[in-house]
Amino acid sequence: MRNKYLLENYRLKWDYHTHTVYSHGKGTIEDNVKAAVDKGLSAIAISDHGPGHLTYGIKRSAVAQMRADIEALKPKYPEIDIFLSVEANIVNHGNYLDVTKEEFGQYDFVNAGYHFGIPGGYMVRNWLYSHGIKTQGSAKRLMVKNTDMTVKALYENKIKILTHPGDKGPFDLGEIAKACEDTGTLMEINFWHHHLNVEEIAFCAEYDVRFVISSDAHHPSRVGNYEESLLAAIEAGLPISRIVNIEGA
Repeated sequence: MRNKYLLENYRLKWDYHTHTVYSHGKGTIEDNVKAAVDKGLSAIAISDHGPGHLTYGIKRSAVAQMRADIEALKPKYPEIDIFLSVEANIVNHGNYLDVTKEEFGQYDFVNAGYHFGIPGGYMVRNWLYSHGIKTQGSAKRLMVKNTDMTVKALYENKIKILTHPGDKGPFDLGEIAKACEDTGTLMEINFWHHHLNVEEIAFCAEYDVRFVISSDAHHPSRVGNYEESLLAAIEAGLPISRIVNIEGA
């Protein structure tokens, strides 16, 4: 059983995975910053969905305005560090992200994860698989393809956080964890998506990787939420010292 009283001993230091109206979040950048300040966070990143998403990716033309918004907020909220990031989408071509290497310089750092709604990401087969619908071709072959593009994205790019690994399709988490170990990429525990879940945390912890808890907030009220993810980590037996943004209260 999860011991919720244990949460009193820990706090979330920062949240590097939040969304705003620039993609399909419900609040502005300032709304998220205010929420982070109210939660006592030391830092927040705005990491809206990458531009390759068919329905709610950021517009490339909006990135400069996002940066301007953040720079204007920094003197207004000096008690918190505000970063511009992006949750790039993993795809099966180019540099395996929908953010090019040339565009990396627009951001303070880049997160990446797999999502539906991305051309060049086996999206139809993964959607069907995730909804329990059988298709032609084996799940094993789909896992190989998903894992291959994810691992290539990790090795070919400097990714800070691999968001909700194992979500939205079959993936070989062993190969992915090994790539995160080699590249120093943080593996996200994200209970909004229930990945990594308890069993996956325990499995990935066999590799020399570090973990991060993110809210994946799509509404300002969820910025800084970490309780369910931390409880999952405790249940998995993960040493708290391996979660980079959790500290003793």
